[in-house]
Amino acid sequence: MSVSDLAAQTLAASTALAARFYSSADIAAIEREQVFARSWQLIAGASQLSGAGDHVVADIADTPILIVRGNDGVLRGFINVCRHRAGPLATCNGRGAKALRCRYHGWTYGLDGALKAATEMQDAADFEVGSIRLTPIAVETWRGLVFAALDPAMPLSELLAGTEKHLGDRDFSHYHFEKKVPYPVACNWKVYADNYLEGYHVPHVHPALNKLLDYRSYVTETEGWHSLQYSPMEGEGNFYGNGVALYFYIWPNLMLNILPDRLQTNRIIPIAIDQCRVDFDFFYPPGASPEAIALREQDQRFSDEVQAEDAEICTRVQQALTCGRYVPGRLNPKRENALFHFHEQVRAAYRAAGVR
Repeated sequence: MSVSDLAAQTLAASTALAARFYSSADIAAIEREQVFARSWQLIAGASQLSGAGDHVVADIADTPILIVRGNDGVLRGFINVCRHRAGPLATCNGRGAKALRCRYHGWTYGLDGALKAATEMQDAADFEVGSIRLTPIAVETWRGLVFAALDPAMPLSELLAGTEKHLGDRDFSHYHFEKKVPYPVACNWKVYADNYLEGYHVPHVHPALNKLLDYRSYVTETEGWHSLQYSPMEGEGNFYGNGVALYFYIWPNLMLNILPDRLQTNRIIPIAIDQCRVDFDFFYPPGASPEAIALREQDQRFSDEVQAEDAEICTRVQQALTCGRYVPGRLNPKRENALFHFHEQVRAAYRAAGVR
């Protein structure tokens, strides 16, 4: 890779990332180890882990992980791999587990990760059950959202610094998790991130969404490890009510979409160099009226519509990026400043990883 592909840029003179960053298997491997294995990942809402034995499973940088609430009320995270022969401890989310039992050979661990029983191991020399524990990972909770990391490059508080001035007293601890919808998209994960990070395409790709937002008042700000797009909800046919739409993007792959009485989180999961999955999680306040339930159903239908539009355009962009003829174009300083901010973070990560 040439120096010019990696050199820091200024917003006014910026160009998009080179196409090779979206199509190289070597880059994908670097991102897995230097970006995703070192980043905080949103895994669940607190309502999904409210009682002892409640647990969720996920993957971070192709590593299976498990988060469980212990009998002492403490949330703990572990590599979801038995210390015997790599069997899974859990294969799906669950409630009220009394222990963590390997699905392969039945080794059983307490909710604190300590091995309690190993089937038929009495003849193994110098084998001490009490000396074996699951491999821990970092877990933290922020505003009712549960994050985990394998080897975090920074404290979670540093990652999220600066978001408070826009979030105010919003807290999602009392929000109930309603559903997860995974969307496979035929593009590199950064293509999907790029698309989310600018409202420039909204009038052209999302006609129904464009009617809900005041595009002239659409503002994008960047700070630290996040960017924020926000707009008054005053458009024609707005079914969300009065308020402001807040769209946070948090490094490297998290989106928080905050509207009145609704939180939708999106996490982009790289699958292959030209494939990703976007997990949409829907959270709402408890005690919904029939009218509120009908609004939620409308919200989810609308989300499906917008996502289908994004998936189609992202698939076409990925095809163009890999055709061998695309030359990176200039960015719009007004509408693509968050995209520029993200690209600078990506370039810095590559430079830190020694990419040349």
